[in-house]
Amino acid sequence: MSESTTEGVSAALRGRTLTGMADIRTFFRTNTRPIFFVGPTAFNLLGIDRWVRNFEYVVYYDSWDGGRPRVFTPRNKPYVAFESSEEINNYLLRDPEVQAHIAGRVGRSGEAPMVAMVFLDEETEQICRELGYDLILPPDSLRRRLDSKIVTTRLGEAAGVPSVPNVIGRANSYAELTRLATTAGLGTDLVVQTPYGDSGKTTFFIARKRDWAKDAEHMIGEELKVMKRINNRAAAVEAVNTRHGTVVGPFMTDLTGYPELTPYKGGWCGNDLFPEALTEKQRTAAIDHVRRLGDRLRHEGYRGFFEVDVLVDLDADEVYLGELNPRISGASSMTNVTAGAYADVPLFLFHLLEFMQVDYVVDVDEINERWRHLAAVDVWAQLIMKEPTDGVERILRAPSTGIWHLAEDGTLGFVGASNDWHDVTHEDEGFFLRVYGPGDYRFKGADLGILVTKGRMQTADGLTERCRRYITGIRSQYTTERCRRPPPSSPSGTSSSRTVPTCRVPAGFLAGQGGHRPRTSPPRLGAMPARAHALRPVRWARWATPGALWR
Repeated sequence: MSESTTEGVSAALRGRTLTGMADIRTFFRTNTRPIFFVGPTAFNLLGIDRWVRNFEYVVYYDSWDGGRPRVFTPRNKPYVAFESSEEINNYLLRDPEVQAHIAGRVGRSGEAPMVAMVFLDEETEQICRELGYDLILPPDSLRRRLDSKIVTTRLGEAAGVPSVPNVIGRANSYAELTRLATTAGLGTDLVVQTPYGDSGKTTFFIARKRDWAKDAEHMIGEELKVMKRINNRAAAVEAVNTRHGTVVGPFMTDLTGYPELTPYKGGWCGNDLFPEALTEKQRTAAIDHVRRLGDRLRHEGYRGFFEVDVLVDLDADEVYLGELNPRISGASSMTNVTAGAYADVPLFLFHLLEFMQVDYVVDVDEINERWRHLAAVDVWAQLIMKEPTDGVERILRAPSTGIWHLAEDGTLGFVGASNDWHDVTHEDEGFFLRVYGPGDYRFKGADLGILVTKGRMQTADGLTERCRRYITGIRSQYTTERCRRPPPSSPSGTSSSRTVPTCRVPAGFLAGQGGHRPRTSPPRLGAMPARAHALRPVRWARWATPGALWR
């Protein structure tokens, strides 16, 4: 189809209401407006360019060394000691090479480019206003308010979505805490959360006075969510609230704390998506909870993509609201390749529709019912691989990004380069997205990469044998040399399970960027959040950047 014909199709569709999935798919396949995902890596929305014409990635770490279409990284990257993913995104938006690349894609159409990302702040919004970019995300101020666990709980209550039995209040001593809890009928075996911060850092388990004393400084003076401790299993799900209602994606379980994958106790290190993640009764209740919460978020002014954790009380068989992440997350990698996505469109495209100047009509009830049935046949898994050992080593050789095959004897072999994991069809095939490459440094907590495959990676007994072979096989592909001069210590307060050190070296510090000058300085360790899912992403936006690349 020629450029002029494509523009004609897109313009014609923009001028009328899109009715049904065929119209929506055609609209995106003929899209002429430039859309960019900006982030440390392309992980969170990798593969969306298969569905959306003129969709590209602007990244700091190029996992393909310049070999993948529609991935752009600036060549001139001087040493910058980034402290967050927001800083990386803002750096990219202000980079002259990035701005020239985006301007070149806008070309003669004159349409303002659309920009999406996992994490942003007020500076991000200001940069986009200055440059005339259309930031297709809810306002930072609203997202920050909704990040509060207290606000989430109250919004859930208003929407008829129950949380684990709890009371909200303040306590400046253990006696005050127990009085607050017993008055609410919660007992004395408690889980306490403060409003903001990653759940791994701001959740405290308190059954006796010494538990309180250990972490009292983090709770005194804070508004607290005090919960009854339950025997639970957690499941994560992404959703999009649209003008027609909330579309709910598939549910998946977390992999957490495996020492082969992360050095952090309780640290997120992957997901399993499989039919038995929830029973049919639990899945129905969870979908209803997420839809109600999504509709309430719409009332608050929030629209688009969000992620929710639900908690299943295994003793009472009740489903509760756990946590809200108002952003794209690290679970998106699997959400966008499920059977539901291929039957209709990936979940993220509903987010795009909410921010594009187009009228559309969909039957949300029908979509959710179809996706609920298709979830009964889909199996995917991802491993978020961090360096679990002490020491700092310079990487001389690293596994390539692409498809890898696990042989019957347990050896792992490289099949070939690939743009994403959409072509993986079997549990003995995996797509590895490399983060750190030759010239970078491997250190405790460093994000090495992500492996996505068909087939479960954990059972009730722990990691599967196939999972362990994948881990061993990928790790065997690294060749390193020990650093003779140790780096400075990490700043204080950066040792939680979800706040991890990130390697800082000149001219780029993740995933070998081809064409850059050699990096010879030892790394400097700095603070980064951990999980939006770019690795889960804060509860890293199951998503997003070094040290917390994905969530």
